Amino acid sequence: MIYFTADLHFYHNNAIKFANRPFRTVEQMNMALIDNWNNRVNPNDEIYVLGDFTMKGSALAAEILCQLKGHKHLIKGNHDGFADSVHFEKSLFESISDYRQVNYMNTQFILFHYPILEWNQFFRGSIHLHGHQHNHADYNFRNLQNGVRRYDVGVDANNMRPVSADEIIAFFSALP
Repeated sequence: MIYFTADLHFYHNNAIKFANRPFRTVEQMNMALIDNWNNRVNPNDEIYVLGDFTMKGSALAAEILCQLKGHKHLIKGNHDGFADSVHFEKSLFESISDYRQVNYMNTQFILFHYPILEWNQFFRGSIHLHGHQHNHADYNFRNLQNGVRRYDVGVDANNMRPVSADEIIAFFSALP
């Protein structure tokens, strides 16, 4: 299975306030995000983090990554400076990039941290996945209602957990 997530912001107190997350402490948030990830993702699954894993440095990034299941890929966001640090063990991710295209079950996913207005194969059914905005689920439903194949995979829009490729495909299945 393939999963997607974004905007975890591990160790970031302000993410709790900014995104109105249901946690009192950063420790509580970290544990919930780890549990939600590991309850969905199996060791052999692929998971793409579409940015903003943590802004608290390479040591804390590595500490969290070692607790998470799956083959992890990072699409860098604006708070992922740890990934460029000489102190970060890059092998904790299968890949690190700024942009990626992934094909799954005859669907092309365009992965980028930031939402964009038009993307590769836009008129041919591809789906753009992003994070960055800390939207809630209503954003994805508005896109569906407007016929826009753009989906925020961030934890704030997906009950604080990763979302599967199958769930996203099913979500957009009503569109032509």
